[in-house]
This record gives sequence, C-alpha cells and structure tokens, in this order.
Amino acid sequence: MRLLDKHKVTYDVRAFEVSEAHMDGEMVSSKIGVPPHQVFKTLVLENEKRDHFVCVIPVSAQLDLKYAAQQFRQKKLQLIPLDDLKRVTGYIRGGCSPLGMKRLFPTIIDLTAFSQDVIYVSGGQRGVQIGVAPKTLATIVNAQCAHISIANN
Repeated sequence: MRLLDKHKVTYDVRAFEVSEAHMDGEMVSSKIGVPPHQVFKTLVLENEKRDHFVCVIPVSAQLDLKYAAQQFRQKKLQLIPLDDLKRVTGYIRGGCSPLGMKRLFPTIIDLTAFSQDVIYVSGGQRGVQIGVAPKTLATIVNAQCAHISIANN
C-alpha cells in the first residue's frame, strides 16, 4: 500500500479474518465480496539458474508453465520452493503480492486481468486484498501482459 501511495494511486483495501488452514482463491473472493474473476493470485517461479519470475493469474485458473516460460524466454520454469518464498520475496504463502517484493522481478499479468476495471491482489499479508486497476498495477511493477493461464474445469 505504501508503494501505491507513493505513486498516488487510488486503490481499495478489503480485509478479512484468516485461520491457519489454507484458503483458496474462491474463498477469498467470497470473503471480500467480489466475483472470483476479479481476484488474482501471485506465483513466483524460478529457472534452473534460480533467477526469479512473477506471474499474476486469476484465482480460478492454473498457470500454464510452458506459456509462462515462452513469454519470459526461458527454457523451463518451475514454482519456487515454498521454503524460499519469504527469503526471495519478503512474503509468505497466501500473502504474496506483486507489489513491494524485495526486488522488482520480471512480471507477467494474465491478459484476462485487462478486461476488468479493478482486480484484487494480495496486500502483502494473509487476510488483506488490494483492488487496483490492472493497467496501473502493470505500470508500477513494470509487467508485461500475456495469456499465461488455463481455466480450471
């Protein structure tokens, strides 16, 4: 939120109570009162050299690792080991935001985000979501946009 304030960006904050249990994106969507297609998750990937990449996709979709690798011009990418997430990004699982990571990593926001006026991403901790215009988010994190997700059946 400090980063958005610094850029003088208008945003919406939605907070909700969390438990120790894993909460999927559909539950988050319900708790913050917005449709699932407006809620996006942040995934951190790495290549064989341990370079890191960020993908922002709908919570109701899966990441297509092949498409993501092609877009980042990488041979192969995999999800970062969960044990490395906090060290690399500064965030924990369920609270990983594309905003304010320790470093600005190459980032792709799924094309579906740009059909929305506002999308919600993690606010940097579990139980906090930030609503922001996708174009604004892309500008702040210097993101590309590409189709990198597969709809869940």
